[in-house]
Amino acid sequence: MSATTSNVFSRRWGGRSAGDFIREYFVYIALVALIVFFSIASPYFLTAGNFANIGRQTAIVSIIAVGMTLVIVNAQIDLSVGSVFALSGMAAALAMQYISNFWLLGALAAIAVGMIFGFANGYITVKLGVPSFLVTLGMLGIARGIALLITDTRPVLITNPSYFAIFGDSRVLGIPIAVVWTVAIVVIGVLLLHKSVFGLRVFATGGNPQAARFTGVNTRRTIIQSFVITGALVGVASILFTGVAHAARPDVGVGLELDVIAAVILGGVSLFGGRGTVVGVLAGSLIIGIMNNGLVLMGVDSSVQQIIKGIIIIAAVSLSKK
Repeated sequence: MSATTSNVFSRRWGGRSAGDFIREYFVYIALVALIVFFSIASPYFLTAGNFANIGRQTAIVSIIAVGMTLVIVNAQIDLSVGSVFALSGMAAALAMQYISNFWLLGALAAIAVGMIFGFANGYITVKLGVPSFLVTLGMLGIARGIALLITDTRPVLITNPSYFAIFGDSRVLGIPIAVVWTVAIVVIGVLLLHKSVFGLRVFATGGNPQAARFTGVNTRRTIIQSFVITGALVGVASILFTGVAHAARPDVGVGLELDVIAAVILGGVSLFGGRGTVVGVLAGSLIIGIMNNGLVLMGVDSSVQQIIKGIIIIAAVSLSKK
């Protein structure tokens, strides 16, 4: 290889090779590439209304993914979010129907249920030493069973107009309220994980728990707190969902945990803990949302959509792997 060719292939950005640069920013490159592709493939894709739809459709996954990022950076995982999502929504609807038809009571009920399950997940994981994979797999069944049992599998209607205005149908400066909530929670997530002492503890716990303990980090408390925050965000997501649907159903959220975990991993968070960013996870969530939206606009069969999305996710994660 000539010196010139060698120089071309060894071009560096800030001391890194071109390959390293692409791998580090692959999720953002993939996001832009998908936008360009679907803009060419469908005349309906590149419109303000469609982007508002994408933001609204990805809000649930994006919000829960912020919490899941904390859990996975801690080298843990939460498989119960889909079932807790359904149960939290049921709690909001039942609280307003049987206690007081006040929107704040419904919201607090949903968030409280999410936090209780998050605490249980974290406490059992660290106190009993049971892998979080197994703990949250069990909670997945428990939460779904309770959601189906308390109303005998029937949906519960919500009739509070304030609830719909704050969490469901309204817009702020033309932007769907779900998108506004998503942006607010992403900003909070960035500050919490990347600009706070708690965030440093999360990275330390996930990166090297033994070293973290030697430096005074209470790794058990950090893990429990991460699960509790995730549960709270699951509650918030369920509020937004029921605010749009005007009802809560016990059978929603099946498979939601897979979309959330896919968004987090696609966003560059290491399954082994200690590495990841909230902004990258948001990009991962948007990639999944844009794929769903773009393939529908192109008229691709739903079965084929699943295959294409699976291939793209595996390829993206493989190419971005360091």
